[in-house]
Amino acid sequence: MRSLLTLAWPIVLSRASQTIIGLSDTLLVAHLGKSALAATATGALNALTVLMLPLGISFIVQSFSAQLHARGDAAGARRFGWYGLLLAALTQLGCLAVWPHIDGVLQHLPYEPEVRTLMGGYLRIRLLSGGAAVGIEALSSYFGGLGRTRPGMVASVAAMVLNVLGNWLLIDGHFGLPAMGVEGSALASTLAALAAFVGFFLYFVVQGPRVSLSPREFLRMLRYGIPEGFNWFFEFGSFVFFTNVVMASLGTAALAAMNSVLSINSLSFMPAFGLASAGAILVGQAIGAGEKDAVPRILWLTVRAAVCWQAAVGTLCLLFPHALISLFAEGEGGLEVAHIGARMLRVAVAWAVFDACAMTLTEALRGAGDTFVPMMARIALAWLLFAPGSYVSVHFFGWEAVPALSWIVLHLGALALTLFVRFRLGAWRRITLVEPAPG
Repeated sequence: MRSLLTLAWPIVLSRASQTIIGLSDTLLVAHLGKSALAATATGALNALTVLMLPLGISFIVQSFSAQLHARGDAAGARRFGWYGLLLAALTQLGCLAVWPHIDGVLQHLPYEPEVRTLMGGYLRIRLLSGGAAVGIEALSSYFGGLGRTRPGMVASVAAMVLNVLGNWLLIDGHFGLPAMGVEGSALASTLAALAAFVGFFLYFVVQGPRVSLSPREFLRMLRYGIPEGFNWFFEFGSFVFFTNVVMASLGTAALAAMNSVLSINSLSFMPAFGLASAGAILVGQAIGAGEKDAVPRILWLTVRAAVCWQAAVGTLCLLFPHALISLFAEGEGGLEVAHIGARMLRVAVAWAVFDACAMTLTEALRGAGDTFVPMMARIALAWLLFAPGSYVSVHFFGWEAVPALSWIVLHLGALALTLFVRFRLGAWRRITLVEPAPG
């Protein structure tokens, strides 16, 4: 537990800072009304959707780095840091390719006209820092695999401070700057990410010698990383579908309430994800050191820690739902958003515990290189159970916003059970992520 928490607390702080960025974005535009709130929160969700595949791929950098570090191959681990940066550069090119199609895609989603216009402006600015976001994650994964989780924490906290300051300066306009509203929130996030990435990149460059890169190794990273990326992309995509199609069809108030609940839920999700990531580092290092029998003990220790955290935050949500959701319920339509959101928040407590179990199992399997079968399980449950079930229940059976959330509980519970069975079957023991050392 001491080793887990020593690795985890910088990751937890890093993930918490990312949560504060999202909370800052939504809280500081809430007074502009429900349209601005819906456009900012859902726009951030949609921007993350574009980045989810490369972000998911970048997580595999940690698995390679951890196993190579435990084997004593520092140069090999560093090469995968550079491969993560190459992935970030390709991501930014992809973001620029998405630009011309933003308005066309938004036209097909059931937003009110004002929300659609505001969201289009938000996304055009936010995607300018897509490569920087992936670069920060890739370098955090590299250093995390070495057991050095603090550099990623410093980069994330720096981005948080710059983002919150930028929001205050640009959303309402201070010190003579124009009041940019929703676009000001996007610009603050973009500038903060770019500044944090530049600093992190320079730190990475001076930390070690040059290494020779191998196209074959980069392709090997993609071989194991793409299933991990699809893991995140398709499951996250089902939540985006639920938010943008199912919830948006119930009105702007339901959409704003849903995004407010997701912002609060991220307070528990991100630290739990930090614990799961720390567990994955220990799993990777144990496998790299030839100690696979230690992996189950590491996993169950991490599960207990993550579930305890989720349960503690969930208790607060059960006791004070109205007080928490009222932070986002300002301006036009605030009372309606607060009424719906408080009821949603109680349901969110149930899915958070299942989420902790599924997330910890996913990260442990990823640390061992087991990414393909978990990907297939996530895709099947997300798009054969959760997405169609929630759509049909709302559009054909008239379910309202709060009952529709029960599909998230069912989905995450089924996913946790499936991944538990996968781990117990032990296929991860037969996977060779890192090629054997010569001789």
